[in-house]
Amino acid sequence: MVRKTGLIAALDTQDPAQATAWAQAVAPSAGAIKLGLEFAYAAGFQAVADVAGSAPLFLDLKLHDIPNTVSSAIRALSYLRPKMLTLHASGGRAMLEAARKACDEAFPAHARPALLAVTVLTSLDDQALAETGITDGARAQVLRLGKLAIDAGIDGLVCSAHELAPLRDTLGDKPLLVTPGIRPAGSAAGDQKRIMTPTQARDAGADWIVVGRPITQAADPAQAAAAIAAELAA
Repeated sequence: MVRKTGLIAALDTQDPAQATAWAQAVAPSAGAIKLGLEFAYAAGFQAVADVAGSAPLFLDLKLHDIPNTVSSAIRALSYLRPKMLTLHASGGRAMLEAARKACDEAFPAHARPALLAVTVLTSLDDQALAETGITDGARAQVLRLGKLAIDAGIDGLVCSAHELAPLRDTLGDKPLLVTPGIRPAGSAAGDQKRIMTPTQARDAGADWIVVGRPITQAADPAQAAAAIAAELAA
């Protein structure tokens, strides 16, 4: 199966003006912009809405709470009309099912966001997971939580590119797989532990890749985003 892999530009800032400038710069090349906790907490959700006027919104809040609270939160943020919305798979089946139900009820069918479950953060390696009591490694935990999320009605997963192949083997082609921790060749890894280049992630089967600092810290963010999009399309 040939997949078209899209680019999500992660706009990690607290400054609405900077986020807007980046969003406008990358909009021709990126299929979505990612705004998360840092921006929402610092600038407010109206600023999220304002910036999202420039490009489709990947709202990366990683919701994780009791089912009723997550359900209510999704209903409350429905006015933002995100293209994608994240939550933690480790919240459990009841939370995941409540989130899906809330999405189905709060959004028109044509505008329902893709719910994406975060399995294991890309900043965590096997040693870090072992310190939390998970002793069989990142890949086993990703597969466990990934299957749980998809069985609960979640649309897709956020996962490291290194888990793409085993997830496809376990879950098939249908789940949407979104891959952070992507660094163009020659970029610094930063705080990401399990990374790949855009080409590697595309070839491994990612539907979307998430790229942040290699775009936003570039001298020309628009050109950097365009180069990554061209690499994905090659």
